[in-house]
Amino acid sequence: MKKDMPYKTYLAEAEMPHAWLNIKADLPSKPAPLLNPGTNEPLNVDELAQVFSYELAKQELDSDTRLIPIPDEIADFYLMYRPTPLVRAYCLEKALDTPARIFYKYEGVNTSGSHKLNSAIVQAYYAKQQGLKGLTTETGAGQWGTALAMAAAYMELDLKVFMVKCSAEQKPYRKIVMETYGADVYLSPSRETKAGQKMLEDDPDCSGSLGTAISEAVEYALQNEGYRYSLGSVLDQVLLHQSIIGLETEAALNKLGVTPDVIIGCAGGGSNLGGLIAPFIKGKVDQTSKTKIIAVEPESCPSLTKGEFRYDFCDLAKITPLAMMYTLGHDFIPAPGHAGGLRFHGMSPIISKLYHDGYLDEARAISQHHAFESAVYFAKHEGILPAPESAHAIAIAIDEAKACKESGEEKNIVFGLTGNGSFDLSAYDQFRKGMLS
Repeated sequence: MKKDMPYKTYLAEAEMPHAWLNIKADLPSKPAPLLNPGTNEPLNVDELAQVFSYELAKQELDSDTRLIPIPDEIADFYLMYRPTPLVRAYCLEKALDTPARIFYKYEGVNTSGSHKLNSAIVQAYYAKQQGLKGLTTETGAGQWGTALAMAAAYMELDLKVFMVKCSAEQKPYRKIVMETYGADVYLSPSRETKAGQKMLEDDPDCSGSLGTAISEAVEYALQNEGYRYSLGSVLDQVLLHQSIIGLETEAALNKLGVTPDVIIGCAGGGSNLGGLIAPFIKGKVDQTSKTKIIAVEPESCPSLTKGEFRYDFCDLAKITPLAMMYTLGHDFIPAPGHAGGLRFHGMSPIISKLYHDGYLDEARAISQHHAFESAVYFAKHEGILPAPESAHAIAIAIDEAKACKESGEEKNIVFGLTGNGSFDLSAYDQFRKGMLS
């Protein structure tokens, strides 16, 4: 115990992981490498470091180091809000009259309202260590942009955020929070970049997409000295940082003597799902675990359930490296649903590889109505208003619990409650009024 450390903080430090877990190290067959968009050859660290800070580029390409130590300054930052609670949903179980035991890992206990801060602080830290001036990024629903704005302010870095237009219009208060922390926020497609200008020429009323916003953020970083791009999902480095979610979940379940039968996570780019399931993959690979893993995505953007497993760009303008992933096509523009964090055309290369190789058991796509119906039911019985993204995982958790009631099975169901819905009240209002598409 450190001198003068409060007892509560000491307990948190004792329970919190001291290293991130690299899923790739547990896989017998590694995900295919990122490709240089100009040469179609595998990217090396120096090439990738033109886009990301150097340390992140190294982490992105590391397929062998299983545990990567968490720097002290990041660990100290984590102690402000970690470890996050693993909650037994007793009231939900009672309402469903199910023999299943339902647990959720709640990541909405910081101002960003989601798990995104776990990686945002890491990316800002390495940018600061490198002596960079600032970062650029995209954001959909706004959780990632908010998280990176918090982290950039903490590390005294400049931040440019390209926010998907329809999400900014649906969630104006997210934009205000980012600006409160000092970020410059542009509605994407914007007039700030060539990629945005072209989109607006083709479609002046374009609602935007994460692929478009990524193009703008990468272009800005490449054309402005002292800036690097920062991504909140999809890439291996982000799933690495988010592994703290799963490591804490595993530790808490072990203390309770609980083995999960089903683990459920919403899946857009893959960071939350990848983080939650990280420590459970080795058991799947070794065939020592029978835990079923389910990914849940929106019907409006079903990359796993309807996409193709192939190389594709992560952005619309084809600036980013090519990734081997399940994709709907880099030019796919999803309908402007309220789960903005799940509106990405492709899936994380790691999650895609796990699904392709059978370690991720199932992917389900559900309607926006099903998600919100489940979110309201959960809020009434558990007292937390969930983010629309999290509502997708809740819906399937409820479905699984109902199936247990029918079969009489006493399963342990664990799902990720990735964030709260405090900034999504307009969406809940539309659902209540029957106005959701």
